[in-house]
Amino acid sequence: MNKVEAMRLLSKRILECRLCRLWENRTHAVPGEGNLDAEIMFIGEAPGRFEDLEGRPFVGAAGKLLTELVEGIGLRREDVYITNVVKCRPPGNRDPKPDEIRTCSPYLDEQIQIIRPSIIVTLGRHSTGYILSRVGISTTGISRVRGRIFKVSYPPGINVIVIPTYHPAAALYNPKIKDYLKRDFHLIKRCLSEVRREDKKIGLEKFL
Repeated sequence: MNKVEAMRLLSKRILECRLCRLWENRTHAVPGEGNLDAEIMFIGEAPGRFEDLEGRPFVGAAGKLLTELVEGIGLRREDVYITNVVKCRPPGNRDPKPDEIRTCSPYLDEQIQIIRPSIIVTLGRHSTGYILSRVGISTTGISRVRGRIFKVSYPPGINVIVIPTYHPAAALYNPKIKDYLKRDFHLIKRCLSEVRREDKKIGLEKFL
């Protein structure tokens, strides 16, 4: 099965999902969107009000900032893949609960397996905590790990770089956090350049 068909079937399951309480109040589930061959995958926490209405991730004010940050490192939104750990909006934009993350996260794992990005950028403490926990790394808060590079194997046997940073929503009213985000995105740009150089080197070695 190719990537397009695999993601289509997965998205259909997400849109029809009733495995946790969040389906009861949703307008739309929000599977995610972007390039299925993306080098970078951005993972947020959960849809907000505008995302729930449109069925697309990061379309509100935080989404506008994320798009600006992506464009600021020479990419387009269409070049990357964007999703969340939890695919339905928690009531009142509250934090997703642990059982909701446990129920919904297998969908995220499948998305990662389909896309196989070189770099995963976790936006906020919930996505950071989930992804790092999957590779045996515990965290006590996003501020302690943001801007760090974790070279891990996830899914097992697939090498990927994980870079945690703040959720763009946290930067909307805090200029200091926005500065941190810009700094972290420059780190993402450097890591992407290194990944591309390494891929090119491996490609030449195979050709020779």
